[in-house]
Order: sequence, then C-alpha cells, then structure tokens
Amino acid sequence: MRLHDLQPRPGARHRRKRLGQGESSGHGKTSGRGGKGQTARSGSSIRIGFEGGQMPLIRRIPKRGFNNARHGTRYLAVNLEALNRFEDGARVDEAALRSVGLANGRSDGIKILGQGEVTRKLTVSAHAFSASARAKIEAKGGACEVIAPKQARPAKPKVAKPKAANPEAAKIQAPKSEPAKTP
Repeated sequence: MRLHDLQPRPGARHRRKRLGQGESSGHGKTSGRGGKGQTARSGSSIRIGFEGGQMPLIRRIPKRGFNNARHGTRYLAVNLEALNRFEDGARVDEAALRSVGLANGRSDGIKILGQGEVTRKLTVSAHAFSASARAKIEAKGGACEVIAPKQARPAKPKVAKPKAANPEAAKIQAPKSEPAKTP
C-alpha cells in the first residue's frame, strides 16, 4: 500500500448539503429555514429556553425538594491493578497517584477499589478503601492507612449591616432644612 492508495473509509465523507438550488432539491426557496421571521435571518440565534418574552417553562414550574448531590462525597476511584506500577515497598498516597496520572481532577478524596490483583507489598494511604481492596493489600503484607476526609469550609456568618451606613442614604433620610436668610 502506498500513499496514493489511501482513501477514507466508506461513509466517512459526506457531500455538503447544497441549499437554495431549486424547488425539486427539497432544500430550495427558503433553504430549510421555514417562512419569514427571526429564525429565517442570517446570524440569528435564540438562547435555549427562550419563549419570545413569555415566562419560560423553567421559570413557570415550581422549584421543590432537595438535591443531595451537592452535599455528597465524591471520590476518585483507583483500582488495585493500577497500583502495580509502583515499586515493591513503596508508599502510595494522593500525591504519588496524581503524579503518575491515576487520580486526575477535583474530588473530596481517593478511594481504592478491589478490581484486579496487587502483586507488590505497598503502603497505601487513601481516604477510603473497599473491603476487598483492603483484604488484598493486607494479604500481600501491605498496609492501608485511612486519611480523614477533607473538611467542608464552613459558611460565612451573616453580619447585620447597620442601617443608613451608606452616606447617600443618610442624605436622603435627613429632613431638609431651609437655608438661613441673610438680611
């Protein structure tokens, strides 16, 4: 096979849709844009959910209930078989996992899962372990150290602002006095 023999796989290339090429093409006259109006104009785009000024559905329906997802603990999962890339007797912690690319992104901690087999004696430090992962690590003579989960930052306490702290507001609230007349 040579360079001139290379060609795209069948179905990988599509001919472009030629608009406005006569009624019988099926895409003539209005070129698939329907009748007149805002969406028929070039450069027109209406944001998702916009209903022409009418109160949108997402704002009309009542908001109820509670979603626990934002309060949950999100762990980055690391399987045991991935830990075999570390040397025998190594200490594996969050920094080591991130440096080799096994734990990427933001999370509340790292959880070691028991998929696969570990072939080395390792000291693993993580926020959580599955029961099977802990058993397999300790069976090879390794150790599991549980780190305390990251603490959520407490909400800022709300401080009551004194009224009329704004000098402009004080001017408005003060009664107007007439200027002194000079004889």
